[in-house]
Amino acid sequence: MFRLNFPFKSLILNSLAIGLSFSLFAQESPKEEDFFKILKVPVPEGYLLEVGGLTMFPNGNLGVATRRGDVFVVENPTSARPYFRKFAFGLHEVLGLAYHEGSLYMVQRGELTKLTDLNSDGKADLYQTVASWPISANYHEYSYGPKITPDGAFIVTTNLAFESPEWWRGVSPVPYRGWTLKIHPDGRIEPWATGMRSPAGPGILHGEVFYTENQGDYMASGGLWHLEKGDFSGNPGGLKWTGLPDSPLKLKAEDFDKVVDPMKIKDANGRFIKPENDVNASFITLAEAKKSLPDIKLPAVWLPHGIHGISNSEPLMIPENFWGPFGGQILIGDQGQSKIMRVMLEKVNGVYQGASIDFRSGFQSGVLRMVFASDQSLFVGETNRGWGSAGDANEGLQRLVWNREIPFEMRTVKVKPDGFEIEFTKPVDKKSAENLGSYLVSSFTYKYFPVYGSPPVRLMEHEILGVEVSDDGRKVRIAVKDLQQFHVHKISLPGIREALNSHELVHIDAYYTLNEIPSGETMAIKPKPTLVQATASAKPAPSTPKSAVSSAPNKPTTGSAVPSESEIKVLLAKNTCTACHQKDKKQIGPAYVDVAKRNYTPEKIVELIYNPQPENWPDYATPMAPMPHVPREEALKIARWINSLK
Repeated sequence: MFRLNFPFKSLILNSLAIGLSFSLFAQESPKEEDFFKILKVPVPEGYLLEVGGLTMFPNGNLGVATRRGDVFVVENPTSARPYFRKFAFGLHEVLGLAYHEGSLYMVQRGELTKLTDLNSDGKADLYQTVASWPISANYHEYSYGPKITPDGAFIVTTNLAFESPEWWRGVSPVPYRGWTLKIHPDGRIEPWATGMRSPAGPGILHGEVFYTENQGDYMASGGLWHLEKGDFSGNPGGLKWTGLPDSPLKLKAEDFDKVVDPMKIKDANGRFIKPENDVNASFITLAEAKKSLPDIKLPAVWLPHGIHGISNSEPLMIPENFWGPFGGQILIGDQGQSKIMRVMLEKVNGVYQGASIDFRSGFQSGVLRMVFASDQSLFVGETNRGWGSAGDANEGLQRLVWNREIPFEMRTVKVKPDGFEIEFTKPVDKKSAENLGSYLVSSFTYKYFPVYGSPPVRLMEHEILGVEVSDDGRKVRIAVKDLQQFHVHKISLPGIREALNSHELVHIDAYYTLNEIPSGETMAIKPKPTLVQATASAKPAPSTPKSAVSSAPNKPTTGSAVPSESEIKVLLAKNTCTACHQKDKKQIGPAYVDVAKRNYTPEKIVELIYNPQPENWPDYATPMAPMPHVPREEALKIARWINSLK
């Protein structure tokens, strides 16, 4: 979009220069792997580490628990030759591990277990049940934790079960499935909150209880929730037990169903029909439902599905003195996409909210558990059995090592009454930062219903009204038209360049969950700068070389033409297709070359984008979610490109 308030000839020259400058600078910009290197931890032959839990000992040893029921103590874990010692065995699907007061604590399917080495021979002699809760033997009754609270209690989260005939709907067949539990040292179980569906990541952050959730029924996308006692985070399965005497909330399932349609529909044969997204149907959002159901707790941060993971796992605080500018921030792993995101929180009007940014991808399997070593390296425990992951391996134990060089990133994103303030890890080029075209802001929200996940809805583009750059070039404040409370705001900075060498940001996109808009002074809007508005495929550079010559950019495809490589990359990234699919490699979903072999028509591929048929791909554990928000014209272009791969 051009701003025609300076000579047209200058605008054309600037546009050509922007294209040339971008081609010169973008290729030189460092990537995430240039700062954080992934190392594989040497493991003895024959050990299969489907990691379910990690913890550090005070002496620097590493504790590793596996889903297969083994617990190892690893001596000298950061060395080239770590020593693995089996500490315990015979346990049941361990999905968490913690060191506390000389013993190891872990959560099995139905109990919190304490392991103690009584005779100092390096092996657990005493296996004690600290607390137990019912299980029905359903395959999906995972339990996660523990995390230790400041008062010495343990936080545990429990998965819902999935049973016939409505196999897609999470249920709680026995007490406290789909709950967060606080377990006291004497074994007393204190129900803390409900609304959990698949809460794979309990965490203690800022001394408070948080957890991560996975997309599914009633869960529009993954996210990070702050849990106070009596909160309800969204899935109604656990409401079955709010009538028990020790329940901290009294919301009943029947009262919930009056606000949120359970969509229990039967076909002509009396069989339940799986709820599917209807693009034209009316809907409510989680925030709108909260008006009638005040127990609902909104997520502090939505993690947009397919962008910031598909199966979010453990949240972990970066120690204040670790990793330079990122100390005190939060890492969140993702099992499905085999990567880690970075989250920065702030409190506005007493409510947690904040932004998520990609951090490091490329792990060999699904990222489930993380723990820091004293040398500032991060141990990453991985597994993908039954769940699928972008990484090819079924298991793994790796280390993420920082090279002590600071990447050019958004350090923090904070909300203002009329927009956002962005702090950078390095000074920005002021000319690029003062250009309104360097910024793009859009927003969306989600439906709240029993369908598996939700497409983004109520999409908006937000005009950038003004910008202020701090004297030191470390901060930028942007004024944004029509901030939307309860929307996720995508803040893209394609035109921002580093002051010293014109590098672009390692990650240009941040997703800010706006629960509360603060009060305060708004920005005094200055006359608008006159450079060209940025787009996802044309990123402005900070300056115009004197001898700027550039060919015209690729024109978008029309009619039945196959998109160019550059155009299809933009379309696949924009519509989050690359989160699950690659051109010629199996990932979360099939490779595009394998889809092409099915000989679907372009129209059929579009239909499958909008209403997937996962039964056609039985070898893939994670079903594709409907993507009705992809514009039909773009879906057709993607379909034609897929078929060109045959």
